[in-house]
Amino acid sequence: MALVSIKELLEKARAGKYAVPAFDVSNLEFVRAAVEVAEEKRSPVILMVVPPDAEAAMPYLVSLARTASEQVSVPVALHLDHSPSFELCQRAVDAGFTSVMIDGSSLPYAENVALTKKVVAYARSRGVSVEAELGHVGKAEVYAGEGEDEGRLTDPADVERFVAETEVDALAVAIGTAHGIYTAEPKLDIPRLQAINAVSKVPLVLHGGSGTPDDQVREAILNGIAKLNIFSELCVALVDGLKDFLATNKRRAPWPMYIYEKPLELMKDVVRRKIDLCGSAGKA
Repeated sequence: MALVSIKELLEKARAGKYAVPAFDVSNLEFVRAAVEVAEEKRSPVILMVVPPDAEAAMPYLVSLARTASEQVSVPVALHLDHSPSFELCQRAVDAGFTSVMIDGSSLPYAENVALTKKVVAYARSRGVSVEAELGHVGKAEVYAGEGEDEGRLTDPADVERFVAETEVDALAVAIGTAHGIYTAEPKLDIPRLQAINAVSKVPLVLHGGSGTPDDQVREAILNGIAKLNIFSELCVALVDGLKDFLATNKRRAPWPMYIYEKPLELMKDVVRRKIDLCGSAGKA
């Protein structure tokens, strides 16, 4: 089927108290792992592209995502992840992305609102949904555990006003997760999430889904998270599979399709676990 927007997927997930898994994809194997397992599990799925990959290969990744969506019967969305600028969002919208994230979370509140409103105005007129971030999800390598950088967590008091002023379709919130590989176990602030969910008119997004303990993710989903972002665990699976191949391969010039067999298998295992964790199996 054709690529879809995240708006309806996330509204349905929020109402059903499950989350739609969202996987950053950097090449064909990432796309295949996400889409083929989604079809197997009858789950909606979101393919995301981070800015470095978008800058390097946007038209190729759009074509991959569009072709993949046409091979399956489950809903597939194509989402630009963490764009720092209006210009990159504009390029993604024009290239065929069905949703974009504008990340103004490091800016002062008023500047975040202004940037987000500009992206929403451009995207919505073209049928593309928009995710924004309030609060700031940092990097796992500088995360030191519970209570770290509390001043950058999402303030529930700002949520209703931000959503009303920007008219975004989804809101990424900072409640204790981080991007990358954790050096200390995160502790999600569920009471903060409950307060945010009580006032937010749009579905909520949890970034930093890789490595966050499953029990905490499940509790977050029950309290309003409708989209779970995953990337690092897929990257680890890819590297582990490549290492396994390189350690056992005896041929000097193996075919690339054989090189990626093990990585694809391991990445599919990650996707299966995350779909089960999100509760999205059978929701397509």
